[in-house]
Amino acid sequence: MTIFQRCNVCGENLQVPAEAHSVKCNSCLTTNLVHANSGVQTERSIVQTAAGNYHGYHTMNRLPTSPSFNGRKRAVLCGVSYKFTRNELKDSADGVNCMRVLLRNKFGFPDDCILVLSEDEKNPDRTPTKQNIRNAMRWLVLGCLPGDSLVFHFLGHGSQQIDCSGDEADGYDEALCPMDYETQGNIIDDEINETIVRPLPRGAKLHAIIDASHSGTALDLPFVCRMGRTGSYQWVNQSPACSYKGTSGGMAVSFSSCNDNQTSMGASAYQVKNTTGAMTCCFIEALEREPKATYGRLLNAMRTASKEMKAGAQTRNPIYALVRKVLTSGVTAEPQLCASEKFDTQKLVLVL
Repeated sequence: MTIFQRCNVCGENLQVPAEAHSVKCNSCLTTNLVHANSGVQTERSIVQTAAGNYHGYHTMNRLPTSPSFNGRKRAVLCGVSYKFTRNELKDSADGVNCMRVLLRNKFGFPDDCILVLSEDEKNPDRTPTKQNIRNAMRWLVLGCLPGDSLVFHFLGHGSQQIDCSGDEADGYDEALCPMDYETQGNIIDDEINETIVRPLPRGAKLHAIIDASHSGTALDLPFVCRMGRTGSYQWVNQSPACSYKGTSGGMAVSFSSCNDNQTSMGASAYQVKNTTGAMTCCFIEALEREPKATYGRLLNAMRTASKEMKAGAQTRNPIYALVRKVLTSGVTAEPQLCASEKFDTQKLVLVL
């Protein structure tokens, strides 16, 4: 009989011969003692131990505890407000809180498996600094197994910077701006892809919701969904020939608020009642109305909601509408969809 347990350093799933007392991890070369009752409970304790020592997290009270490994759900929600700076946002904390409620109430994510980073958090390890976001992304995929469902949500500013690796057609990397970006720099799409996309094993899935400017390909996923001439969605391969940007067999999907060359606006700029980020608001509203929507229906609903919000803002504030039109050259930013693989957007139902 063959049993399985996790490496106590990197979280790799190890195949252990029945009579073995130790097993060596092929990924990190660590020798692991075989636990007598290797299984769900043992795997759980191993992954928790690994998480507690992984990339700067030295105590378990800094991380949510891990739930059952069968169909595990885990989420990282980052809301960056940039308080007391010229780039301050008013809607980020509310946005991640609304997303947490959606994941918990509509999709059954346990509270202790939702890691929230915001400037309202009193624990310094839970603020959205560059290092904390990096740690959170690593935790998100740590010990990921087939059947796991992961969510990464970022609400804040996005940016572009010169591509130094030569894998961007337009010459620019997309980047997320942490709260300390002015001193520590941004988190570019290459790193995001390497951290939370590439490790996904077959049978695992990741959904990213990126509510930021220049976020169309923030995860560097190979395929982008475009509206064809016939009015149907078509997948366009944007994967660079020089490098692989897919997963290790799993599925990654990203919803973003605009194309790479566009800027997004918060819901407060549209003068709506809540202060959730505009794209976050559209995503939540669409899933509240139809929890089992296909990807195509969800994207349509998000784009419709976005247009309605903008139309309302133009009616209430025509000067604002004119300024936005001049700044964006008349091009309307709308939610985008990217994925690690092609699929039928009108048939496949989104399940978080």
